[in-house]
Amino acid sequence: MSFTGKRYDFRDQAGDYAQLAEELAGLLSGESDFVANAANTAALIMDALPDLNWAGFYFLRQDELVVGPFQGKPACVRIALGKGVCGTAALERRTIIVPDVNAFPGHIACDAASQSEIVIPLIAGRELLGVLDLDSPSVGRFNEGDGRGLERLAAVFLDNVRLEDIG
Repeated sequence: MSFTGKRYDFRDQAGDYAQLAEELAGLLSGESDFVANAANTAALIMDALPDLNWAGFYFLRQDELVVGPFQGKPACVRIALGKGVCGTAALERRTIIVPDVNAFPGHIACDAASQSEIVIPLIAGRELLGVLDLDSPSVGRFNEGDGRGLERLAAVFLDNVRLEDIG
């Protein structure tokens, strides 16, 4: 399967994420460069998912997250582990869904338009490599189904990169 440019409506959330994972696998197939694959992953997510204003990566560099390829407005460049939603998801090594970023203690507002956020840690074996971060201008945009679907997309990304290039 190759890139179709399909905009999913997510009425069948599990099915749509499964199709999107297949599409991403096809898009990344044969390419192992992590920058190229991160860029295409962010672009595919931004294009396919409704109601987003930012989609992209932060990669772990020593003890902080550094912005990687993304789609959206300019972003915070560095985030300390344990700070904001990204730093907390990285430190705790778990997906975090924030229905209302204004209610999240220590939220870092890179874009004032963002109202909800979901962050998926990128873990290979036992090693934390970074996070996949999505923002929405709508409160309550993300749910557990998005978490499972985006974790699957993160796994497809990790399956198609040279991990030694990330760290």
